[in-house]
Amino acid sequence: MSMRKMRIGRLHILTDDVLQSTFSHVELAQLAMKGGADTIQFRQKVGSTKRMIKIARHIRELCGRQNVVFIVNDRVDVAMVVDADGVHLGQDDFPIPFARKLLGEGKIIGGSAATLDEAEKCFSEGADYVGFGPVYPTTSKVDAGPVSGIQILKKVVQKTSIPIIAIGGITKERIPEVMGAGAYGIAVISAVCCEKEPEAATRFLHSALRECVIEGR
Repeated sequence: MSMRKMRIGRLHILTDDVLQSTFSHVELAQLAMKGGADTIQFRQKVGSTKRMIKIARHIRELCGRQNVVFIVNDRVDVAMVVDADGVHLGQDDFPIPFARKLLGEGKIIGGSAATLDEAEKCFSEGADYVGFGPVYPTTSKVDAGPVSGIQILKKVVQKTSIPIIAIGGITKERIPEVMGAGAYGIAVISAVCCEKEPEAATRFLHSALRECVIEGR
């Protein structure tokens, strides 16, 4: 694998089979990619590591065929085994500097932040992007902290020199406000996973995002 780091995507879809049971992780990944997602993040907090590796390997293959970035949430070990494009780490997950040592410079490492201090910490520790939020109230994450809001998002964008991916309660209608605040992109869970038609839901988000990028918001 070359040492050249992959691009950071603008539309991150996190797969989930806890909030809903209609679609598997693999099915969600396939539907989201069809709808225009440029980044798939496999998010599985519980269960057997063996099963996680099996699912992650399958999604990795699908993403590879479509030239879509594949990120594993939290599990550096799983990311290494399946040769994922990178990992996304929360404040209490595996420390970013150690993840970098294990994964090398060629992989993407994202960090979660809910405050300006946490965003700056992610940056100083070598993250390639920050997943910032929750920007709006969210039901997807039980452990989500208090809502940060658009004003804090603006400050984080101004003071952090790596891409900021906004997360938390983001809908198609809220994309112009989020991108207007300077976010590089968005990450969603329930706005795709919990919809009856994940592909169509992704397509709506993708077109709203594309409009903002074209307009230079």
